[in-house]
Amino acid sequence: MLQYIRSLIFNTQMYLVMALMACFYTPITLVHRPMAFNAIRTYCRYVRWSASWMVGLRSEIRGKVPTEECLIVSKHQSFFDIIMIVSVVPRPKFIMKAELRFVPIVGWYAKWTGCVPVDRGKRGQAIEDMKQRVTDGQSSPGQLIIYPQGTRVAPGARRPYKVGSAILYQQLGQNCVPTATNVGVFWPRFGVLRKPGLAVVEFLPEIAPGQDKTSFMADLEQQIETASDALMAEAGFTIPA
Repeated sequence: MLQYIRSLIFNTQMYLVMALMACFYTPITLVHRPMAFNAIRTYCRYVRWSASWMVGLRSEIRGKVPTEECLIVSKHQSFFDIIMIVSVVPRPKFIMKAELRFVPIVGWYAKWTGCVPVDRGKRGQAIEDMKQRVTDGQSSPGQLIIYPQGTRVAPGARRPYKVGSAILYQQLGQNCVPTATNVGVFWPRFGVLRKPGLAVVEFLPEIAPGQDKTSFMADLEQQIETASDALMAEAGFTIPA
């Protein structure tokens, strides 16, 4: 019960601080758009810091943090893996659900940082829209982040990897950085409770351009799932048979 109360307080102040920081940074960002990256990075670092002492959830980044233009393909288990990636990557921009454009604060900063909205319900059309919007946004350098399973996936659950990652890998011709995590063990997809422990996001060795779609997808899934399973086991989570 005590951990639940601490989690409720933490969640409440997290969104309150988001609103306060938006009040401070938004007027500056409207004049100088690159300030949006400073704003979201500052907020994400604050969330990591406050989580460590308010609910006992420490966080750690492993591997080489991507700083050049690249494609980051990441396991997605909860909001906290977004927080952790944005806290260290210099110019992050996400392939995101189109409806997030209309969320106050989140939608504004997504637009200012060059995120790419995709209507997932249109399937084939969504792929074409994504390719075009990524091309349109290439004048804004940065690290493009996509979740290969298309949504948050609970620890131990299996969902297929979608072809969008391979399409972007071939379209961009950039290094791909597979990224693993165990954050869902402590910060679930839904609910209030935040568990104490060590949440990890790990940037894995780059996949160089040039692979065909089939071999790329197999290599990508094998790296991410193997590393994520290892991180979850390290956190004490038992992977279902």
